[in-house]
Amino acid sequence: MNVEKTYNVTGMTCAACSAAVEHSVKKVYGVESVTVNLLTNSMRVKYDDEKTSDIEIIKAVEDAGYGASLKEKKGIKQKAETTKAKTLADAEIEDMKLRLKVSILFMIPLMYISMGHMLNLPLPSFLSGIENAVSFAFAQFLLVLPIAFANRKFYTIGFKTLFKGHPNMDSLIAIGSGSALIYGVFAIFRMSYGLGAGDFELVHRYYHDLYFESAAMILTLITVGKFLETRAKGKTTDAIKKLMDLAPKAARVERDGLEEEIPVESVKVEDIIVIRPGDSIPVDGIVIEGQSAVDESALTGESIPVEKQPGDRVSAGTINRTGAFKFRATQVGEDTTLAKIIALVEDANATKAPIAKLADRISAVFVPTVICIALIASIAWLFAGYSFEFALSIGISVLVISCPCALGLATPVAIMVGTGRGAEHGILIKSAEALEALCSINTVVIDKTGTLTQGKPQVTDIVLCGAESEEELLKIAQALEKNSEHPLAEAILSYCKEREIPLIEIDEFRSIPGRGVEGYIKGMAYFAGNEQFIKEKQIDINMAVELSDNFSNEGKTPLYFASAHTLLGIIAVADVLKPTSRQAVQKFKQMGIKVVMLTGDNPKTAEAIRLQLEIDEAIAGVLPHEKDKKIQELQSRGQKVAMIGDGINDAPALARADVGIAIGAGTDVAIESADIVLIRSDLMDAVAAVELSKATIRNIKQNLFWAFFYNTLGIPIAAGILYPAYHIKLTPMIGAAAMSMSSFFVVTNALRLRKFKPTVPKTECSVQCGMQKNASMTVAKVSNSSNNKNNEREIEKMKKVLKIKGMMCEHCKMRVEKALNAIDGVNASVNLEDGSAEVAYLKPISDETLKHVIEEAGYEVTSIVEEV
Repeated sequence: MNVEKTYNVTGMTCAACSAAVEHSVKKVYGVESVTVNLLTNSMRVKYDDEKTSDIEIIKAVEDAGYGASLKEKKGIKQKAETTKAKTLADAEIEDMKLRLKVSILFMIPLMYISMGHMLNLPLPSFLSGIENAVSFAFAQFLLVLPIAFANRKFYTIGFKTLFKGHPNMDSLIAIGSGSALIYGVFAIFRMSYGLGAGDFELVHRYYHDLYFESAAMILTLITVGKFLETRAKGKTTDAIKKLMDLAPKAARVERDGLEEEIPVESVKVEDIIVIRPGDSIPVDGIVIEGQSAVDESALTGESIPVEKQPGDRVSAGTINRTGAFKFRATQVGEDTTLAKIIALVEDANATKAPIAKLADRISAVFVPTVICIALIASIAWLFAGYSFEFALSIGISVLVISCPCALGLATPVAIMVGTGRGAEHGILIKSAEALEALCSINTVVIDKTGTLTQGKPQVTDIVLCGAESEEELLKIAQALEKNSEHPLAEAILSYCKEREIPLIEIDEFRSIPGRGVEGYIKGMAYFAGNEQFIKEKQIDINMAVELSDNFSNEGKTPLYFASAHTLLGIIAVADVLKPTSRQAVQKFKQMGIKVVMLTGDNPKTAEAIRLQLEIDEAIAGVLPHEKDKKIQELQSRGQKVAMIGDGINDAPALARADVGIAIGAGTDVAIESADIVLIRSDLMDAVAAVELSKATIRNIKQNLFWAFFYNTLGIPIAAGILYPAYHIKLTPMIGAAAMSMSSFFVVTNALRLRKFKPTVPKTECSVQCGMQKNASMTVAKVSNSSNNKNNEREIEKMKKVLKIKGMMCEHCKMRVEKALNAIDGVNASVNLEDGSAEVAYLKPISDETLKHVIEEAGYEVTSIVEEV
């Protein structure tokens, strides 16, 4: 059976290391795929457990010259504490600090002794003069030994991998600095012989060519570079650390009527958790008592706290702001939303983008090639008549400047920062492959219900015909629909509940499937249903036919309500658009991406929504199993397709698309099938995901260009190509400094992604309020004119526009709307951007009443203008 496991790998320092590990493990019988991540020091292996085992895989890593161990799964709290206490990056930094301190401590006196005389600095008498040449050299040798010992890792790993046939960055440093050390020891013996034989010319020749300071400087500068690199790499995991730190240590649980505080690991499903203001929510669950506003910004990126009441879901890691409530635990430990987010981000970091394969292929042959270039360059300069010391210096410079650290870090650091930044914005990217593929899509297919729309029908319009008031029509509608199971009935009942419409009894209720419902209220017959059903009851609906047709053309479903002989009114119901759907579609089109809507709805409704959103193409009447075929048809035309959906019926299409994007509020099946998950169910996050993908891939290309350009330029200069004409030559010390800075540059460049922000805010008040206005419920009065034989319709509308001072956020908007809509016969919509409210009403209402309601809500009315 095929299994996939993750392993920790130790000892890797460059791209050549990861390539060597991959090459070694791939040769194990039964292994299907191997992905090694240099940044996270991890390896993911997919293999047949009947053909091989963990032991064989770990042995293969050790045979390549590295260490390995199986990565154990931990609970989220254990992960958080482990990460907080001592992450791998923290341990590396501490090790680097110690090595750096030792190196600098002994480097300063070494440089003073070896080069002080050039600046006319005084030296002790026992180190001065040609007669003390051996003491002068031996003192340097003693000072370089602690530096070499502190940085012995370069030698142990470097020579180990070299002898196993997989030389890496450490091999280059070990050969380069080791050559300088060996030459220095050789020089001591030669000077000792010269002093004994009285050959002072021989002593003088080696006196100034010891290279101990070069060996020490190479090790020190490389360590400085690795320290800066490691510290910068540590910042790439900040997003994961922040997520882990969100998990609280304890939970307040109510058991047997008593509250007790227990470790979060001890919380069980069905436990009742008590939350007070300021508490961090420990596990996922459903509110059963109380209400509050919960800050979910850490998980969703949404800055406005979300109102919670009984029946609403809460997630681990979010913070309670105002009220107190109790909730029942539904997911704990590894099953919580927070734990899944962390797991997804970590999994994405463990994968490798296709663009990284180019660097891997080059790294596999890079180090051996560099060693050959160093040897050839040294031999060439010797044959050209230059001294051995000059040729050795050239060889060492080529070795140390060519270390492929930058090449190996170019991709993984950008992937880690990019996926981490995405998680902070509520965008979960499951793999590096998906991140790269998203960059090149040219068609986005969007499911309608629940993705472009709210997924829940709402009352949008009320037309009064024979009914005297909106309340009268709603009372009858509520009575007729309360026993119906139709989704449209649910929308009407929900609307009546919001308006607190009194419930009246109905007798002899009967439902006619596909047509409507009927019953008796106080002995009088009433009907509700579609146009055909009402016509069958011999009720004249001519006065509302045109208006009803307009509703249908707008994608709304008109429901007729009538008494025994009179049409009382029409209530239009529709699945309204999400506030940011139009904005997202426009942004996709600005990026040059074709937008296609895929829906099982009827063509008329689909076309209405296509026109509203200005979508390029609408494919309607598609059955669930046909969505997959439609994606294949688009792909067969050469289009790279991203599919955005939320339902079970979208799962095959999500899996088929080049990139599947699941709306977070959708089903688990859709989320499992997708490559990217949007926690907030906001299409603008899909736009942000594309922008993030483009920014990340652009950053990777910059990093790879710099790494290739640096080596392409640096190696020839280090080999001395400019020396004959310009006498420009890189010393080993300059080569070491340049190599260190190249790696630091690549990591620092990748960290710029931490500043990534979507070019368009996630929710713009102007857009949100505009869409709210378009989708808000309107009330019209349609009546027969006694003086008009053709029964012309007269629609009476009354509206006032209020300017309101003091509204600052979405909570203010909701508060004002709720206050105004509580007035009988009033329907209001608030525009937060310009601080106004539109109030539609059927019966006269005084300005004083409106002002009083607004002031009671805590705001100030600056003007009221009546419009007709």
